[in-house]
Amino acid sequence: MEKLNKTEQEWKAQLSSEAYYVTRQKGTERAFTGEFWDHRATGIYHCVCCRTPLFASDTKFDAGCGWPSYFEAIDSALIVEHIDRSHGMVRTEVLCRTCDAHLGHVFPDGPPPTGLRYCINSASLVFEPIDA
Repeated sequence: MEKLNKTEQEWKAQLSSEAYYVTRQKGTERAFTGEFWDHRATGIYHCVCCRTPLFASDTKFDAGCGWPSYFEAIDSALIVEHIDRSHGMVRTEVLCRTCDAHLGHVFPDGPPPTGLRYCINSASLVFEPIDA
């Protein structure tokens, strides 16, 4: 898997200001405001920075938290997890392995079969529908 490296200027030119803030500066969109928090179409959610496929719609669930939530990634090798001690909390940050985009966090309070809740910012994703 080839790592995608771009300058900050290249990222700024490619991304919206919100996507840049979330993915490159480890920001967070406000709850219940992102494009995909209540999105129900069938398809694949890709990294907004590099288009790596990350989450499938059949793993998406309503966690009631205001962000898109998934119980598993398409392939765990496509994401990286790091301990995040920011904001006086200890959480597990989720990054895209291909481009190091900040996606959100993962928590151990999700539904079966994994028990995980990938709480992901809409601004870090683009959606590709699949015809049913």
